[in-house]
Amino acid sequence: MGVTIKFSQSYFWLDSWIMANIIQLATVDFCDRFVNYQIDPCRRLYDQMVLAARCCTANIAEGTARYSTSIETEMRLLDVARASLDELQGDIFHYLLRCKAEVWAIGHPDREALWTMKMDKPQYSNSLFHDAAAHIVRQKAKFDPWIESESPVVVANALLILCARVNRMLESQLTNMLQRFREQGGFTENMTSERIEAKRRQAAESGAPACPKCGKPMVRRMQKKGAAQGREFWGCSDYPNCKGILS
Repeated sequence: MGVTIKFSQSYFWLDSWIMANIIQLATVDFCDRFVNYQIDPCRRLYDQMVLAARCCTANIAEGTARYSTSIETEMRLLDVARASLDELQGDIFHYLLRCKAEVWAIGHPDREALWTMKMDKPQYSNSLFHDAAAHIVRQKAKFDPWIESESPVVVANALLILCARVNRMLESQLTNMLQRFREQGGFTENMTSERIEAKRRQAAESGAPACPKCGKPMVRRMQKKGAAQGREFWGCSDYPNCKGILS
């Protein structure tokens, strides 16, 4: 696979990014309404929750935008997004503990409704930002009965469920990316392949000698260590598959 570098906004089509935007909107609204000065006199909890929600959305976008240049960076940033969700979940969970409120168990009707709620596939035109904003608002409306509830307990529980859903989506993305990396390699591996192939073409065009072992064109190399450090020699262009050399 060759190296291609291109601008990508493919995250606009990801359910994880769309849901992360819904969580970010809901978190800001939750903090505005329920994280008051009595609970959070220094406003640190407010800032941490809002920033954790934003960090999740931003890292999904930034990671996915790196698709063509670094699978490793993309995976690292998606993992940061997961960690940010874990931080947000922890703050929400502690809020419920502090309020001595119920945390919905598996089987709770509201929990099951939120967990199984299906999202529509985005249909975008050339007006990408306009269409994406409208799509996010439409998807958010599906969850509004819970995340815009007058009860902080309902909203907090709903956010816990939505965070768990996005974490599951990100886990699936990371698994697929790892498989793609195994099959195709990453940016570094493909850059190395491009360089080796370019050297082979240059050797063939420059009339370099043929390898005494396999007959492929040889390339000029330099000894990097040992007593002969700095000495030039001919090495097979198919190295490391072939280790033929000529002085």
